[in-house]
Amino acid sequence: MKKNSVLKEVISWAIIIVVAFVIGNCLNKFVLLKAVIPSGSMENTLQVDDRIFGLRLAYLFSDPERGDVVMFDYPDDESVLYVKRVIGLPGETVEITEGKVYIWNDETGEDKTLLEEPYLKETPTGTYGVFHVPEGCYFMLGDNRNSSWDSRKWDNKYVSRDKIQCKAWFRYKPSFGFIK
Repeated sequence: MKKNSVLKEVISWAIIIVVAFVIGNCLNKFVLLKAVIPSGSMENTLQVDDRIFGLRLAYLFSDPERGDVVMFDYPDDESVLYVKRVIGLPGETVEITEGKVYIWNDETGEDKTLLEEPYLKETPTGTYGVFHVPEGCYFMLGDNRNSSWDSRKWDNKYVSRDKIQCKAWFRYKPSFGFIK
């Protein structure tokens, strides 16, 4: 009788472990994406070695918006995950002159507007020209503009909507907090 109860206990623990494993894998595949920040390109929003979660469900019923920090497949090597801020939306024109970012949309008649960027680490420098964001794509920049490898410098300048994995959502190490 005692042998039978031990076997039942082992089976119940095995079931719990298998269920936990399945739930963890489902969360990782469909809900959350983990990343470690490897460089200072997103300072001061994200620091080197920050551990973050991205929420895969964030864009299930909506599209990325300007200012969102997103995790995506790097267009020049899709095996690499990048974290940057959405700056240019599909169909917009982005101009970077003397570190300032201007945005407009010729199709809607929108006037050229200077983008307010309170999240920047320091005053950006450099003139990079005009970028016409194709439909279904986004233009990405780092918050540490003077030290960021981003859309301005990539061979493939734009990130396709289907390559955006998730919205960067929560920092869990070295401190806790939502990402803005």
